[in-house]
Order: sequence, then structure tokens, then C-alpha cells
Amino acid sequence: MKFGPASPADAIGGVTVHTLRQGSLVLKKGTTIGPAEVEALTRAGVKDVVVVRLEDGDVSEDVAAAGIAQAVAGEGVNVERAFTGRANLFAAKAGVLVVDRAAVDRVNGVDEAITFATLTAFKPVVEGEMIATVKLIPFGVEATLRDAAVAAVNGGAMRIAPYTVKRVGIVSTLLPGLAPKVIEKTLRVTAERLAPAGAAIIAERRVPHDEGALAAAMEELLELGAELVIVFGASAIADRRDVIPAAIEHVGGAIEHFGMPVDPGNLLLIGNARGVPVLGAPGCARSPVENGFDWVLMRLLAGLKVTRADLTGMGVGGLLMEIVTRPQPRVPVGADGNRKVAAVILAAGRSTRMGGPNKLLAELGGKTLVRIVAEQALASKAAEVIVVTGHQAAEVEKSLGGLKVRLVRNPEFAAGLAGSVKAGISAVPEDVDAAVVCLGDMPLIDAQLIDRLIDAFAPDRGGLIVVPVSDGRRGNPVLWSRRFFSELMTLDGDIGARHLIARHGEAVAEVPVEGRGAFLDIDTPQALEAARLAPPQGVDG
Repeated sequence: MKFGPASPADAIGGVTVHTLRQGSLVLKKGTTIGPAEVEALTRAGVKDVVVVRLEDGDVSEDVAAAGIAQAVAGEGVNVERAFTGRANLFAAKAGVLVVDRAAVDRVNGVDEAITFATLTAFKPVVEGEMIATVKLIPFGVEATLRDAAVAAVNGGAMRIAPYTVKRVGIVSTLLPGLAPKVIEKTLRVTAERLAPAGAAIIAERRVPHDEGALAAAMEELLELGAELVIVFGASAIADRRDVIPAAIEHVGGAIEHFGMPVDPGNLLLIGNARGVPVLGAPGCARSPVENGFDWVLMRLLAGLKVTRADLTGMGVGGLLMEIVTRPQPRVPVGADGNRKVAAVILAAGRSTRMGGPNKLLAELGGKTLVRIVAEQALASKAAEVIVVTGHQAAEVEKSLGGLKVRLVRNPEFAAGLAGSVKAGISAVPEDVDAAVVCLGDMPLIDAQLIDRLIDAFAPDRGGLIVVPVSDGRRGNPVLWSRRFFSELMTLDGDIGARHLIARHGEAVAEVPVEGRGAFLDIDTPQALEAARLAPPQGVDG
């Protein structure tokens, strides 16, 4: 292939290497020079143009890309027409992408002019999804290089394994303390995982966390024609002799591998009973967030065997996310009673639902609502109390006179709650491990409740977010480990952080409470009257 500058007349038959702009002339890269182009170049006063010309034995970039793409495409893969040296490949059906990595490496090793990129091996794909691309770097290559790349594939480098397993049986084991809503959520999340594969739960059973009961349930599901059995244990599998692996062997099955180097997903178990794969699901499989369970599940739904070697080879790239419940080496924390927790009181709102007056300045027993909350926070184990003000800041701060609190103003209080959360969190000292976020309009919150939240803060046991709960309903205040401060700083508008609690369910510790204190916020005159009927601790009634 010849490359270099030429006069317009001598460039006929060549292909432009660069886009050329001169005056009103625009000649795009990749244009083949003909008589009309020569005339336009001459008229524009262009003396030279850089072109490439194919020589005997060369093939154009499109011809080369198309030939290689056809060679690498296996079953279930469509090849798009090559253009500008690129041929894209697409999934012809839904399934799991199977890639011969060695073949891909061989193609890319032929010459720097030829590149071949794919999606990650074993990625679930949908029909029409782009899964790979062949790109030629120059405008053409020697035909021998194209032929070498085709030969390197040796019968296809990628294919789509279609989903073949459609009937799935689920067993959930039970122990005291496992709420039915947890199982219902698990079934819903699992059904959503199966849906893209066209699979469905044909039957589900709930049995005691006992080898015999579990074995009987598995037998029943196998008799019903389950092509895959998933067991969600009430307790995580701790050993090959634990309840779930023992039940698999009880029905004549075998344990193929326990554990995987993917996090979340470490405690996955894969076995087989009567030729049907059986999965002992890790706890993270109850969450819709991608984890190691997904990697194995989708392969099995596509009828792909998952071997011990497959599992042990998942370590590189296997750390899918930070496990928020895992200790971090930022600052060593002391014993439970020595952790530093600050209280952040949000007192910047405009009280729009009160119909005029600032609710935070309304009084109970001669004290303003915000002062009551501040006094209770000061009486708690909180190491420091920070009050965020905004609307009528001077008046609110005056009502806190004489109290040892740190005042922080939120100049964007009118934009909503999120700004006050961020202002308060930003003010928490670096040596503080967590913050209890209190609402300034909840005067029935007392020091005892704040102390209970602080006592339940247990990073070493995964208790990083602590919430008061009554009859399954979560209230306020909420304690947040410093681990989540960066996420709290992303809040926007008048939206709180409830979605973060839902996102990090594995890090939530619940503190049972009685009464209305954790749920009564003073938003209306009626709510204020209700609070006056039940004056908070420390207020003369």
C-alpha cells in the first residue's frame, strides 16, 4: 500500500487520508479521488493531497474487516456490512456470549493493522445487542494478513448460547427471625432475574432449615420437572457438611464446588442432583444488585456447564463492588462505647405546611421545638451537636442561646432538604465515625433513643446504618457511618436518603421502638397540637 502526498492530477484512484478544508471545499477522509475531485481541488488552489493507494496483493479496509468478521462469527451472531474499515457483530438471539479468548488473542496478534474487540465473555446479551467489532487501522492491508487472521480463528471465535433452561424450582429454608417479607422479596427478585432468559419459577417451597425437610422439598421439585433448583438458606452455608450440601447428597446428588472468588457471592455452592444443577445461593442473591450469583445463574440457564475451573478462574474482575459492611483501614475505631458519633440537627426548612409561622419556633412547655431536639441531642452520647439553619436563621439560632451547639447555615435552604443534609455532613469533624441525622421538628425524640442508635452502631458487625423501627415502619433519626458520607453529599432537591437505606440493606441495623416519637414530625398545626398532648421528655407538661 502506497501512502503519501500527490498532486490532484496524480492522486486519481487514491483515497484521502485526512479531511481537507480549504475555502468552500470540504473533502472528507476516505474519499476516492476522481476527475470531479481533481477539478474541485485545483479550483480551490490545493497543490498536494495525502492519499493511499492499494497495490497488487492488497485488500481494502472494508473487504478485510468483513472477511475477518465473518470468520469470527459463530452460531447466533450476525455481521453488519463493513464501513470505514469497521465490521460490527450483533447477537441474533438472547443468550450468553461465549468467547474463545485464545482465538481473539490470535487474531489480534496477526498484525497491528487488525483489531478485534468483544464484550466480556459469558455476558448475558439480548437480541440485537452489539457484541464485538473488527476494525482495520489503515485503509487497506495485504491480503495475506487478512487470510492469516481468518486462519487464526479456526472455525469461529464467538457464539451465543441461547437460554434453554426454562423451569426453575425454589426452596427457601426457615429459621426464627426470618421475616416472610424477606422470602417474598427474594422470590420477586429471582423472578426478575429469570425473566430475560424466558425462565420462570414453576414451584416454590418453604421448609425448616433442616436436612431432611430440605431434601424432601428438593425431591418434590425434581419430580415436578424443575430443570434448575435454587436453595435460599435462612443461614449462610458455612461448610460442605452444612444443611444445604448435606440435603443435596441426601437426594443422591453431588457437590461440585463450594465458594467462589467473586465478591459479593463468595458463599455460592453448586451441585447436581439427577442431572439437574442445584445452586445454594449466597445471601447477596436476595438483592437485585449484580453479584457472583448472576454470573453462574445465567450460564446455567443457557445450558452451559459451570466447572470448578470456571469458578476458580473468576477472581480477576471478581471484586464487583466495595462491601460496605467490611471494615475499612481509614482510622481504627475503638470499642463500641468509644466511637465518636455526632448529632446533626436539620433546622433550615421554611415550614410551608404550617401555613405561615416557623414550626421550629413553635413552643412546647415554654421551649421551641428546635431547642427541645437540641437539648436531647446534647444529653445523649453524641460527641458533638451541629445545627443546620437557613430559613429565619437568626431567630432559630437565638432560640438556641446558651446551648453548646455548633451552628452551620445552609444558604440554599429553599432548594430542599438535601442541601441541609449536605451542609450538616460537611461540618462533621474528620475524627468522627458517624452522624445521627435528626429533624428539628421532631420534639418527641429523646436522648435515650439517640443513645440506643449509637449503641447499635457496630461497624465490625456490619451495623453501619441504624434506624428506629416499629411494626416494620422505619422512622427518624437515622445514624449514618462515615462510610456513606460521600453518598449523602450527592443528594439533591427536597429528597432525603431513604433510597440509600434501601440500596444498602445489608448494612442496616434496626432498633425496635415504641410510641410515636420516631414518627411524629410537626408539619401542620394539627401535628403540633398532637405533640402538645404528649409532651416530650424534659418539657413540663
